[in-house]
Order: sequence, then structure tokens, then C-alpha cells
Amino acid sequence: MNPIPITRHKVRFLPDPHRVIAKPYLPGEQVFPDGRSRVRLVINRILAMPESEVVSTLAATQQQSVARHIGLNSIFERNFELVADHVDDPDDLSPERRLLIGAYFTHEYSIEAAALGNPSIVPAPDQSGLNPGDKRFIISLRAIGEGHISSIEFRSGVIDASGKITMDKPSRYAMTGSRTSPIYQKHVFSAKLEELGAFNDIARMFLDPMPSQFTFEQLEAAILDLDRQSVDRAIAFQTTKIIHWLASSNYKSTFPAESDISERVIFPAGPTESHGMEDARFVCFTHDDGSVAYYATYTAFDGVQILPQLIETPDFVSFRIATLNGSSAQNKGIALFPRKIDGRFAALSRQDNENNYLMLSDDVRFWDETERIQIPDRPWELMQIGNCGSPLETEAGWLVITHGVGPLRRYTLGAILLDIQDPCRIIGHLKEPLLAPNEDERDGYVPNVVYSCGSMIHDNLLVLPYGFADAGAGIATASLDDLLTCLTTS
Repeated sequence: MNPIPITRHKVRFLPDPHRVIAKPYLPGEQVFPDGRSRVRLVINRILAMPESEVVSTLAATQQQSVARHIGLNSIFERNFELVADHVDDPDDLSPERRLLIGAYFTHEYSIEAAALGNPSIVPAPDQSGLNPGDKRFIISLRAIGEGHISSIEFRSGVIDASGKITMDKPSRYAMTGSRTSPIYQKHVFSAKLEELGAFNDIARMFLDPMPSQFTFEQLEAAILDLDRQSVDRAIAFQTTKIIHWLASSNYKSTFPAESDISERVIFPAGPTESHGMEDARFVCFTHDDGSVAYYATYTAFDGVQILPQLIETPDFVSFRIATLNGSSAQNKGIALFPRKIDGRFAALSRQDNENNYLMLSDDVRFWDETERIQIPDRPWELMQIGNCGSPLETEAGWLVITHGVGPLRRYTLGAILLDIQDPCRIIGHLKEPLLAPNEDERDGYVPNVVYSCGSMIHDNLLVLPYGFADAGAGIATASLDDLLTCLTTS
């Protein structure tokens, strides 16, 4: 029996197929015998429509969808620009025809039609206007839609001094951010190319003249300059392809500041994440100078392989997405500590799909040092173990919520306690699971699973959001004193 009472709150996050985004719809490129592409063929059909039919078709389309999207015409205009090079004189088109072309190359995507789960929780950046003892929080969720593509959504709420949780009503709208390229750091770019085995003579010819910081436009110009250096483009093709892949995997996604947090969807945009952004583990990180940033590690999936990546945001409005580098930046489940330890970044990870590891680094984007700290040794975790988000700092030590896989591939949540000065040393380990699927949580797309990507401490409460059965998510709380007492006497 579990000696630690767990309270499951009535809060439930369940998939809602009505939450849709409008994204570009570009049919697979097909070239016909006369040399025209499928995109050009569709556009020519629209260009042949009488203006009156254009106006009426656009009006009907807007009427059908305007209540489902914010800034629908702006979306149509943006998607028109994606195919405008297939129009001989785009500036000569009427505004209505431009918008209609954009509408034909737009489709709705239900971001959470399949599942909603794997949550993490952090204190919100803005704690103003609350009653004494209240804390506002943000929960991230893995939303799974058509094609099993995962994106990252958010919800917000408040927990009061008594532990009562009140969730803010999510907006009926959802939107993706405006994507821009960041300023690239030359030493980071070079290191990642070397790690990928692509830092060859051609890469050096490309990078040597570049400044220490460069833009995507400078990158493109440098690649074009290879032609002027008499470099055979056929020989340089594979290297430049990897350079483009790496540059496209690092980007910024920004939302309107006035948008609601629940409207913001970080949808896959880079090639490494084309099939999903999975299991974001957010942490509120305090730097040595007292400044605060929010980081999240997540798993990028391109349909073949997985790669860990990093999100950084100061405000949950603008997000920087970057690749993680180094021999230890492998596999799923990297979780950052909320501050440096002895002047170094620290993280938990699962290098081998089975055990828990500690990683240390001088740079949050480079990870090469790793040490195994825990192997499965309880009956409910003998198959594999892993972390369930960033460690939580307590007076007794670093509290780490873990997951273990037992018989029938049953996922349960446990906990360990790490030494505050030497987190390689485990000083406490629950004998029994802290949270297991109950009868209402067993059935779903992936049965017999509860899972979390991050928890939070509020006064004397552990606030633990968790997903169940890849069907939905909930929130549980437990007494921190009870948990620490059990860990320190086990």
C-alpha cells in the first residue's frame, strides 16, 4: 500500500477535435507532361474563374471558417505568398483573388484530435493580482493530431493557499507562431557539423569567412559563393544539404503578445521534428545573477530518428528552438536542474533507454559528461526507469519524480531524493509507486500508463500533473512533508 495519500483533483485535460489551426496545404509536387506543376495547374483554374465567382467563393469560405480562426485573411495572404512564384503577375491580382488562392492552399489541422497528455508545470512569469498564498502556473501539454504528429500546447491556472486548483478556461482559438531565423553562433554551428560528421573541407570553406555571429541570409550568400570558388555543386551538395538542415532546425516562434496562452501552439517547423515535438519538460531556471529564464527539453522526431532539442523563452510569447549538441545529448528524457550546481548546468537523462543518468556541462547546449546514478531495482520498475521532469529543490535534497515500467508494460510514478551538493548520490527511494493508473485511467490509446514531464512545489504541496493512457491528463497533489519523510526513512 502507498503510505503517501494522493489527491486526484477534478481537473481533466481531454482532447478536443474542435481546436484547429490553419496551416499551409501544399499537395505533393507533381509535374505533368506539358511541364506544369500541380500547384500551377490549381492556380490556373482559380485564375480562370470570373471575378464575381471569386468574390462569392471567398465570401462563402470566410463565412464557414471565420469563427474558427483569428486573422483568417492574414493566414490566406501568408499562404498565397508561399505559392506566389507560380503566378506570372501576382501584383495584378485583385485582393479577393489573392486571398482565394491562399485559401485553396490552406487546410485545417486538429491539433489534439488523437490525444492530449504528458504535461509539465511551472510557475507563470506574471504573478501579479493574486491573493496572498496563491500561485499562477502554466502547464504544457503534448497534443497529438492527425498522423500522430505531436505539438506543444499550454493551459494556465491558479493554486491557492489551501491547495484548491482553478483552471483558466481555454480559448476556442488556436494559432501557430510567426517563424523567423535566429542569429547563429559560428562556434556552435561548427561544433554541430563536426558532431554530424559534416565538418569537411567544403564546410570549412563555407564557415571560415563567416563572422562569429551570422544570419540565415549570410548563410545563403556563403553557399552561393561556393560557385564563385569553382566548387562543383554536385560535390558540395551533401554538405550544403546538411548545413541547410541544421540551420532550419534552429528558429524562433513568436506569438502576438495579446494572445491568450491557451491559443499558442508550438507546431513542428524544423526538419528534425517533422513528425512531432514530444514530451516537453519545462523548468523555471534561475541564473547565478538572479535572472530567470524558462527552458524546455523535448524530443524531436523526423519519422525515422529522435533527437533531443531545447526551447528557451522569457515570457511564453517568444520561443527559441535550438539543437542540443554533444555525445551525451542522446535519447529521450533530458530534464534540466532549475539552477547551476557548482557553477555548471546539470540535467538528468536516460542514455540507454533503461537507467537514470546525471549530465554536467558548462553550456546549456553542449553535453558530453554523463554518469549513471540509478538502475531499476523495484518490482514495479524492472523493465526501465526514467525521470518525470526537472528535479525540485527541497531542504532535504533534490526531489525527482520518476517513472518505472513493470509487468504488462504498466507505467507508474515513483520518486528518488538526490543529495543537494552531490546529485550523483541517491539518498532516498520510494519502495512503492507514488501514483499508478486507477480504473478510470487504465484504458486509452496506450493502456496502463501514467506519465508526467514535470511537477512543482507550492508551499507544502507537490503539484503533479500527469497524463494517463495517452487519452488525457489530470493533476494530483501530495503532502511534501509526507513524501520527504518517506524518502528519508526508506
